[in-house]
Amino acid sequence: MSFARDRLMENFLWSVGMIISPQNGKGRRIQTKVNSLITIIDDVYDVYGTLDELELFTDVVERWDINAIQKLPNYMKICYHALYNSINEMAFDTLKEQGIDVLPFLIKLWTNLCKSYLVEAKWYYTGYTPTLQEYMNNAWISVSGCVILGYSYLATGRITEEGLHHIQECHPNIIYWSCIIVRLADDLGTSSYELKRGDVPKSIQCYMNESGASEEEAREHIRKLIDATWKKMNEEQTTKSPFSQTFIEIVMDFTRVALLLYQNGDGFGI
Repeated sequence: MSFARDRLMENFLWSVGMIISPQNGKGRRIQTKVNSLITIIDDVYDVYGTLDELELFTDVVERWDINAIQKLPNYMKICYHALYNSINEMAFDTLKEQGIDVLPFLIKLWTNLCKSYLVEAKWYYTGYTPTLQEYMNNAWISVSGCVILGYSYLATGRITEEGLHHIQECHPNIIYWSCIIVRLADDLGTSSYELKRGDVPKSIQCYMNESGASEEEAREHIRKLIDATWKKMNEEQTTKSPFSQTFIEIVMDFTRVALLLYQNGDGFGI
């Protein structure tokens, strides 16, 4: 698709940085595929789809009915087919190899992501600037960490029903704090470019609008939020959870890669 960013190598780099064990090449392949799919669908919501089209696409994803795609434009049919086949393939492989049906889990992750994208699209089309808290309540999901880490959990090969439920319904702190950091780091590196491209105001602009701060003051505030959230993540590592240490390390490394990519600007999107 000509409108979508071609970021295969960047997505592979992120996968390598997250899943570092030499023997887990399959996990890195899975992760790279899902990261690439996220990039394309993100661009559909951010730069190409009309609001009416995006509402239709979100509804079709939530209904998970392949027959419903007839009302979508052709480019969205391609996106939906890719998403539908990817999710079903992952669910089939997991059921075959680990004996657990994860299809509802995957559908829920993607539905939540698309709904968060739609919220941002509505803000953009109406010219609305949310408060920082309102923005973050949605943006920790729209940064796509829940989907990425959900797939990472499946790729560990040591999933449990408790772990799936915990990710889907309880929003575990280790994942929540990770997504907060990734979102804030992303905003520090990309907000100026994305606003020019045509995107919703990011955390920096939301804080400036809410507090009257200058851009540099807002950026410093966001950096302090990242530092404070890192401390919470480090504390969370020591608490009891249904997750293996392998998965906890993947979550930590996912966060570290984001800081690497965005430390000097947009190391992913441009």
